[in-house]
Amino acid sequence: MRESVDICPVPTEQQPTQEYQQLQESWLFNWVTFDLFKYTRKLIWVWLWGWLIVGPITAASFDPQERFGKFLLWGIVGASFSVVLLLLRLYLGWSYVRDRLNRDKVFYEESGWYDGQTWYKPQEVLLRDRLIVSYQLEPVFHRLRYSFLVIFSIMGTGSLIAWLI
Repeated sequence: MRESVDICPVPTEQQPTQEYQQLQESWLFNWVTFDLFKYTRKLIWVWLWGWLIVGPITAASFDPQERFGKFLLWGIVGASFSVVLLLLRLYLGWSYVRDRLNRDKVFYEESGWYDGQTWYKPQEVLLRDRLIVSYQLEPVFHRLRYSFLVIFSIMGTGSLIAWLI
């Protein structure tokens, strides 16, 4: 197995396993790998920052002193969009790496956009990459899907209640 990896012509920074490692260590994308408490705290932090933008807009639409319920509910829904955008960015980044790991061939560029090449992974490299997807990335996607479900439930419930009152 080591020999097949050693003869890989793909530049190191473009190898799917290296891209996976970089994503795992990056400031934003590693949030999904944190324990549940820390991950939830990060999402709440983003949601609170969303209030900085949405709060004044919601206050201009619904006077907090007269219609506090609508102000609060629409603010919750609006601030949740910042979390949705974050989750979408996380999902797209991790999806890119998952797709590169799952494919049997790797497209890469040697020195620029004009000289693209394709390398077909040997069987042992393909097997290793797919094991990474199964055991390392599937829990990440499970957490992201669950997060989307929760945030859309909050947004849907908040919108429905705000619309009814």
